[in-house]
Amino acid sequence: MTVLSIEELSAGYDKDLIISGISLSIPKGSFFGVLGPNGAGKTTLFKVISRLIKPYSGVIRYSGIDITSITRREYARQIAVIPQFQHILPPYTVEEFVRLGRYPHVKRFSPLKKADYEITEEILALLHLVEYRTKKITALSGGELQRVFLAQGLVQRPSLVLMDEPTSHLDITHQIKILDIVKNLSVSTGLTVLIILHDLNLAGAYCDRIMLMKEGRICAEGSPGGVLTEKNIETVYGTRVLVKKDPAGSKPHIFFIPGQF
Repeated sequence: MTVLSIEELSAGYDKDLIISGISLSIPKGSFFGVLGPNGAGKTTLFKVISRLIKPYSGVIRYSGIDITSITRREYARQIAVIPQFQHILPPYTVEEFVRLGRYPHVKRFSPLKKADYEITEEILALLHLVEYRTKKITALSGGELQRVFLAQGLVQRPSLVLMDEPTSHLDITHQIKILDIVKNLSVSTGLTVLIILHDLNLAGAYCDRIMLMKEGRICAEGSPGGVLTEKNIETVYGTRVLVKKDPAGSKPHIFFIPGQF
């Protein structure tokens, strides 16, 4: 079953074309990575799928339905958007901020129900945030804050999660914790994940499929082993690398070649 399909999508800002001719299909339960250098159009693609900007042409369908015909409330029930690290934060506690993700499921001006609080408790426990529940989000570390953003998305009980570089401000421990949680949910519940990543090795380790972008277009798309090749990486990033099999598995691992060599 295809959860998200994109057909001949083009978009940009003030008639400045950033992405063009993007077509892809993402099946249910997949962990789909979008990679590419700065300026490749990854965030623009994310914004169009998130309905933050309108495309110039093309169509995006969620479960076969054009997303422009889905109400914002229904969209928020089905699709969770986890943006990049935010620098301007509201003065909410962790519990208050996470609980906001339940409001698409209640009628306007109606209070949350017992089930909404139970789901919030479940997600706080899942992301190890119970001890932070009364803490202001403005007082959290980067790793803690990223877990809070993820928690707010997961309490929506979405079928699709869109994540824009969720590990970019985190150390390796918190990167792995975040990706482990999302990957395990994808495997155990069928959650579909579309994630933008900069780290090629993290993408190779966690993603089922990868799309490599360059200058607003798709350069390669497929399995990690088929996409993360020495030729593709040099073509897209202009950098020579060595690609070997990860000793802990069969996924590709990229070794970077410093300039002096």
